[in-house]
Amino acid sequence: MHAIAMHGEPKYDPGFRHFDYVRPDAPKDGLLRLAVIGSFDSLNPYIIQGVPIRDHWLMFESLMARSFDEPFSLYPAIAESVEMPADRSWIIFHLDPKARFHDGSPITADDVLFSWRTLKAKGRPNMRSYYSKVVKAERRTARCIKFSFGAEANWEMPLILGLMPVLSEHYYKKKSFDKSTLEPPVGSGPYRIVAVDPGRSVTFRRDPDYWGWDLPINVGRHNFETIRYDYYRDADIALEAFKAGEYDLRFERDAARWSTAYDHPAVRDELIRREAIVHERPIGMLGLVFNTRQSQFHDPRVRQALGYIFDSNWINRVLYHGSYRRIGSYFENSDLAAGDPIDAKEIALLRKYRDILPEEVFTTIYHPPATDGSGRLREQHRKALRLLAQAGWRIKQGKLVEASSGQPMQFEIMLLEPRYERMLLPYIRNLQRLGIKASLRTVDSAQYENRLGSFDFDVIVYHWGQSLSPGNEQEIYWSAQAADTEGSRNYAGIKNPAVDDLIKRIAGARDREELVTATHALDRVLLWGHYVIPLFYSKEDWLAYWRRLKHPEVAPIYGTTIDLWWSE
Repeated sequence: MHAIAMHGEPKYDPGFRHFDYVRPDAPKDGLLRLAVIGSFDSLNPYIIQGVPIRDHWLMFESLMARSFDEPFSLYPAIAESVEMPADRSWIIFHLDPKARFHDGSPITADDVLFSWRTLKAKGRPNMRSYYSKVVKAERRTARCIKFSFGAEANWEMPLILGLMPVLSEHYYKKKSFDKSTLEPPVGSGPYRIVAVDPGRSVTFRRDPDYWGWDLPINVGRHNFETIRYDYYRDADIALEAFKAGEYDLRFERDAARWSTAYDHPAVRDELIRREAIVHERPIGMLGLVFNTRQSQFHDPRVRQALGYIFDSNWINRVLYHGSYRRIGSYFENSDLAAGDPIDAKEIALLRKYRDILPEEVFTTIYHPPATDGSGRLREQHRKALRLLAQAGWRIKQGKLVEASSGQPMQFEIMLLEPRYERMLLPYIRNLQRLGIKASLRTVDSAQYENRLGSFDFDVIVYHWGQSLSPGNEQEIYWSAQAADTEGSRNYAGIKNPAVDDLIKRIAGARDREELVTATHALDRVLLWGHYVIPLFYSKEDWLAYWRRLKHPEVAPIYGTTIDLWWSE
C-alpha cells in the first residue's frame, strides 16, 4: 500500500501529484528570516539534555509524511510503500532506493533499525514510550524492515513508526547521541544547517542534492533557498525588529499586540501585510497548570477555588480588546470536545471509576468559571472561600493558612515569556484579597527547560497541542507513568486510573466513533479534575509579513506553515 490512515481511507490516491493546499509551481528562491523568543544550546532535538533549535524537522526525514488536510494519514517519504495486516499487529516498510543522507550514503534498513534502538533507549520520554511497544524488529533486506507489536501496542502504532525520524548509523558510530551538541548532524531532509551562532541564530539552506524533491509530499513545499532563525530575549524587541525589517514573517500570538502594536508606516503603506486566517485545528489546552506534586495543590477543591479568582471576562475585555474566546475543553475547537451532556457510551466507559471521579463528570457539562467583566469578584470570592474551607484552609491574620499545619498558601508562577505578566498581575492582586501570596518569575529558556523537565515549579502557563486524531501522545501528557518520568509533559502530575484506561482506549480505537467517545470521556475527567485554569484562544491565525512573501490561498485545516510559503 502507498499510504495509511488512522481511521478510514487516506484522502490521496496512489499516483497523486501533490497536496491540495500547496502551490505546485511556487518559485524556489529567496531568504526567509524568522524570529524565536529564547535561546538554544543544542542541535539534537531528540534528547532531554539541552534546549533544541526551532523547526529541526527541516533537516530530518521520517519514514512517512503526514498531510495536514485530513485527521491523520501518512504518505511515502523514506519508505516508498508499506505492508500491514488488518489487525495492525505488524508493519513492513520498503525503503525508497533513492533515499540518501546528506553525506551521500544510502538510507538502509540498518539505519532504520539503529534509529529505533537508539531512540527507544536514549530518546525523549515520548519516543522511549512509543518505541518500547515494538516487540520485534527484523531487517529483511537492505531496504526492507518489519516491526511487530506486542500486547501493549495499539491501533496507532504503525503510524507512530511511520513518523519515526531516521538517523545515520554511520554518523553516530563516531558521535555520542545522548549529549547536546552544536555540531550540525547528518540528516536526510530538504535543508542542511550551514551556520550556527550559538544561542543567537541558526541558518538552514536548501540541499540541491536532496533525494526527495520529486516526491508528491514535497511538491510546492520548502520553497526558500535559505531560512534563518534569529533568537530574541524579549518579545517586544522582536516586534520592533520585525517592523524595522529585520525579519519577514510573524505569527502573532498576543491579541493586544495585534490590536494596537501595528500602527506603523510600513503597515499603512502596505509594505507589511496583516492577515487573519481562520483555521479548523483543535486548540488543545492553554492554561495555568497546577503542579499537584506540591502539597498545597493536592486537593481538587483548592484548585477549583483558585479558578474562581481568575477574572477572565475583565482580562479579555480590558487587556485583549475582547479578541479571545475562553477555552472550555482539552480538545477545544473540534468534535472531540465534550460539549454536550454525557451519553450512554461514555457512561459505560466510566462506570467502574464512579467512586473515584467527581459526580459532575456524569451530571454536568464543564464550563470554566465566568465573571461579569466588572472587576468585582464578590460572589467568586465567596465560592472560593467555601471550597477552601472544605479543604481545610482558613483566613488567619489576613493570610490563608492550612488549619492542620499553619502553613500559609503561597506559590510562584514560573514564566518563559513576559507577555503573560500583564494577564497574571490582576490575578495575583485578586489572590491577595484572599490572603494568598503569589508571585511571578520569568526565567531564561535554559533554566525554564531544566525546571520544567524535573517538575521543579508550582504553577506554569503551558499549552498542550492536540490533533484531530489523538493517540499515544496522551500517555505522555496525562498518564501516571508519565507523572513520574522526568521530561514527560504530565506537568500537572495527574495520576488517575480512569485517565490511564481512557488513554489506552483512545490509542486503540478502531474507528472514529470509538475514538470520539473515549476522547469525550477523557476530556470530562480532566476538566473536572481542575488541574488547570483554562485561558484563551482565537479561531484565527494572526499573520504579519513583508509583502514579498506569498502563501497559498487555501490553508489546510491545521493552519498555514512556513514550508508552504514562497518569495516573489
